[in-house]
Amino acid sequence: MIYPDLTMEIPDQLGRVHFVGIGGSGMSGIARMMHEMGVHVTGSDRSANYSTKALEEVGIRIAVGHDAANVGDADTLVVTGALWQDNPEYQYALAHGIPVLHRSHALAWLTRRKRLVSIAGAHGKTTSTGMVVTGLHGLGADPWFVNGGIIEPLGVSSHAGVDDLFAIEADESDKSFLLYDTSIALITNVDPEHLDFYGSRENFMQAFVDFAAKVSELLVISADDPGALEVTAALRAGGTHPPILTFGEAEGADVRLGSVDVSGPVRFEVEADGARYSAQLSVFGRHNAINATGALAVLIGLGYEPGPALAAIAEFGGTKRRFEFHAEVDGVRIYDDYAHHPTEVAALLDSARAVVGDGRLIAIHQPHLYSRTALFHKEFARVLEAGADCTVVLAVDGAREDPVPGVTGELVSADFVDQSRVKYVDDWHRAAQYLAEIAQPGDVFVTMSCGTVYQIIPQLIEALKARH
Repeated sequence: MIYPDLTMEIPDQLGRVHFVGIGGSGMSGIARMMHEMGVHVTGSDRSANYSTKALEEVGIRIAVGHDAANVGDADTLVVTGALWQDNPEYQYALAHGIPVLHRSHALAWLTRRKRLVSIAGAHGKTTSTGMVVTGLHGLGADPWFVNGGIIEPLGVSSHAGVDDLFAIEADESDKSFLLYDTSIALITNVDPEHLDFYGSRENFMQAFVDFAAKVSELLVISADDPGALEVTAALRAGGTHPPILTFGEAEGADVRLGSVDVSGPVRFEVEADGARYSAQLSVFGRHNAINATGALAVLIGLGYEPGPALAAIAEFGGTKRRFEFHAEVDGVRIYDDYAHHPTEVAALLDSARAVVGDGRLIAIHQPHLYSRTALFHKEFARVLEAGADCTVVLAVDGAREDPVPGVTGELVSADFVDQSRVKYVDDWHRAAQYLAEIAQPGDVFVTMSCGTVYQIIPQLIEALKARH
């Protein structure tokens, strides 16, 4: 893992830029935007994916596999935080005096001299950023943006606009959101995460207080989430803070979510500026009604009228890897989602119920990170058992971490009360075969993780087809 140096001075000129880990959700968006701005961009990643293919289509040269030769004549190296320290391209740059920027430094370079809207929070950042951007586009604006997922129907995760407004998904996982000169901030929630980095809940909470205190124009923050309420109270106790606009279901919220219907694509009412407005999204779940309410509060804070702003947000069509439909085989529908924290998994399963109908909801859970699995295995088991009819738990995707003895996906499955509703399978081929054996018409499969679990979907499709 490579963490950003928050004291580092970012150079004005980057020259030719090489991205190590260019296929990541955040990295690919930054690379695309620099390319649009005329920067000479190259990149590499350990494997090809939909992001690397899309970047190659716009003319960016990408190497599959990591090798010092990939750096070429680059003047600056941009690295993902998930990079291993012994990466040959990273080590080559260090040995040859090539400046190395963390992904967040590259994003800070892009946002300089812009009016920055930073969307932060433990959950809902990508969707909320997509809603803000979709709303701005629908209202006739052309903002710059970098999101952690592809926004439908825009078809991209980043764009170099013509306005001075720049919207970003601001990452709290390594304090990098403190790098940005934020004008307007949205904090969706403050649910303690990444404690392997922060060390304690108190440090995590303080980072959000520090982030909020730096905001220059307006802070939009949840009126429901306990962690967000703590941050708001700390700001007010400290005396000096930006103007605060609250949103949520709480009685005193400035932009208040009213009735919510989750029987299909979510329908809801919002009260703002003394009037009531209604909308229907094309996505599912109460959490998306809450996300839309936060996005609406941001647009109101930017000066837009609530009615047209909410109508523009309602055009949001989702983001890639957020309950994304992939295929239907023999009456079995397969979805994929980025959920990798117990709170996110619970929200996903709740919203998926509106899609299932009379079938069964079958979760395919890939634990992500050994540290997160060790910390939250009981919570994962609890929400999976409560929300899904059956769960298949896969092996841990360690990503940037070394394996930890005794920490496997079996920690999650062992915590189920009813062992008949869970199965741990550490081999993907066997997992796909097992899922095909138990599948029935009407079932909904949902793969979930911010790791590589979506790559099992072709195997699932083939296994389902092979039953005949």
